[in-house]
Amino acid sequence: QVQLVESGGGLVQPGGSLSLSCAASGSIFSIYAMGWYRQAPGKQRELVASITSSGIATYADAVKGRFTVSRDNAKNTVYLQMNSLKREDTAVYYCNVDGTERTVLGQRYRRTFWGQGTEVTVSS
Repeated sequence: QVQLVESGGGLVQPGGSLSLSCAASGSIFSIYAMGWYRQAPGKQRELVASITSSGIATYADAVKGRFTVSRDNAKNTVYLQMNSLKREDTAVYYCNVDGTERTVLGQRYRRTFWGQGTEVTVSS
């Protein structure tokens, strides 16, 4: 069983900052990439940022220059530093992991994993 623990969501004023974290644990064997998606009410889920095991980061156009994604491989943790937040950033943010799960029998499978989501509200 793989567990993703997300933290850092909350209420922040426009122009403020917030930092999210997501730690993977359990039967995870290796991680190829980690990232963040978000979904606002009435909209589909979209990629916010991702980072590969080698440190290559990708950002959505809407957050470039404002958000920074990073990772700590030793802790299987990915972070998202969000600066200059806008009301349009309000959404539920989901952690996503592209990795390999190890079963009880020792088998390994390439899978994607999702966190339960953490709410980010940008409002005055």
